[in-house]
Amino acid sequence: MTDSIVSPHFTPRIGELLMAQGLISEGELQRALEFQQRLGGRLGAILVRIGSISEDVLLTHLAKQLDLPVFDPQQIPLDAHVFLETIEKTKIDREWWLDQEIVAWTDEQNPQQIYCLARDPLSDFIREVLYRVFPEQTLVWYLARNQDLDRALDSLSRVASRDESLYGDDVSLLRELAEGAPVVEFVNNMLSQAMDQRASDVHLEPEEHTFFVRYRIDGILYEHLNLPRERFNPIASRIKLISGLDIAERRLPQDGRLNARVSGQELDIRVSCLPGVHGESIVMRLLPKERQTSRLDRLGFAQDHLRLFYKWIQEPHGIILVTGPTGSGKSTTLYAALDHINNRTQKIITVEDPVEYQLKGITQVQVHSDIGYTFAHALRSILRQDPDIVMIGEIRDLETAEIAIQASLTGHMVLSTLHTNDAVSTFNRLIDMGVEPFLVATSVRAVQAQRLVRRLCASCAETSATPSSAILAEIERVLPEEWRATTPSWRTPVGCAACQGTGYQGRIGIYELVYLTPELQAQVLARAPISAMRQLAISQGFRNLRQDGFLKAWQGLTSIEEVLRVTESGA
Repeated sequence: MTDSIVSPHFTPRIGELLMAQGLISEGELQRALEFQQRLGGRLGAILVRIGSISEDVLLTHLAKQLDLPVFDPQQIPLDAHVFLETIEKTKIDREWWLDQEIVAWTDEQNPQQIYCLARDPLSDFIREVLYRVFPEQTLVWYLARNQDLDRALDSLSRVASRDESLYGDDVSLLRELAEGAPVVEFVNNMLSQAMDQRASDVHLEPEEHTFFVRYRIDGILYEHLNLPRERFNPIASRIKLISGLDIAERRLPQDGRLNARVSGQELDIRVSCLPGVHGESIVMRLLPKERQTSRLDRLGFAQDHLRLFYKWIQEPHGIILVTGPTGSGKSTTLYAALDHINNRTQKIITVEDPVEYQLKGITQVQVHSDIGYTFAHALRSILRQDPDIVMIGEIRDLETAEIAIQASLTGHMVLSTLHTNDAVSTFNRLIDMGVEPFLVATSVRAVQAQRLVRRLCASCAETSATPSSAILAEIERVLPEEWRATTPSWRTPVGCAACQGTGYQGRIGIYELVYLTPELQAQVLARAPISAMRQLAISQGFRNLRQDGFLKAWQGLTSIEEVLRVTESGA
């Protein structure tokens, strides 16, 4: 890197470059240019601020365009005295460095180089000043993420004995800060980065001296960054402000939602605030509005399971239940099932809390428990709408279960979800809720339990050793006949840039399916123990979640370790 001034005038311009790459639309570029004309600022920073792209995407393209490397945050000095020592040699007041948002430092191994991070590394004024105060040394400029520069500036500020309670707890001050450009840009960039990394949830978790931002990607939480605790309040206030929550209320839980355009996608974001010892834990669920309905044959069903499920959803009446914990893909399966059977010759109505995404040709109803419009209340109205198929987001209580059973017994097909650990225990769960065994046996047609396992990254997964003899024996018991002539493809995760070093990219379903045969109906009527019902199901060709996961590992879609992580030994 030379110490010559890099001109901000270049071709092609950053907006044109991003549009040519398909990263922003012409409308977004025009909006950013109008914003720049009114208020000034760098176009790239404006695109991040309005949520068109993430800062990581911007920096990747700026680094190529300007021939400036992006600084590795792990290399930023942890001890702010390193900054202070370099700054004091310049005889320039510390306040100037903080006001201009610059840090500079050197290291013992290469004292002739001054490393520089600045909010605007292209500023001619800043560069001219630094060239004058470091005439004998080489200035090495870097691009840096705002959160990394903020961390360095915060540490310098504290060492320089500035007021650490800058943000305080004053509501009017917090509202003002929440509407300021740095906080707005931080929140928008945080969401854009989450979308770029395929996160489903964003967690903000305050502790005594710091707070963490974590992303849930493919079901696993990964730490994205941590920042000083004093920066949490304005960021939390910004999130609460845009999601319609009371920024002054910190003692009670609050739930809100907002619509936003992030990284070129329209998002419905659900926000939950939960008071904790060190502040409010904030979780944002990211739901793309333009998400396409998945097809059943792309969810990971083995062919025998897929044939069974297709047959179930063609039944004229009865209840089909999909079970599993929160985040196991139950709603996705039901949406795919509705999309498959929606031929516009039947009336299909759903009742959900909330409606996650919209389906064409289907009437979708949102419940509002806060005003008494519950699942049970909505179902009573729905049954007067002459439906053929009803989808209930979740059977939560006896009242909802009884109405669903009534609907199934009067000629309707009912699809719903239930929280149970496996398929067989669903029958006892309904009985425990208060449903009579004969109603369970006569109304429920079939039950499917499911989990999601991470799919191996296609770019870096490597061939692995054959699993243990115990696992091979378990696979042998359930291996479909048509697979026996094929060679297994055992693979293991490695990690690369495409999968952010995790070794996995995306998820796939594993399933267990149970149909109520006459023999199983008799056991439900007799309130047989779960172990007896499971043995009967096994004798009728049932395979459990773990066994189905092993078959996915046989195909090279996931790893044995991932299946073991997600499933119970008896599941």
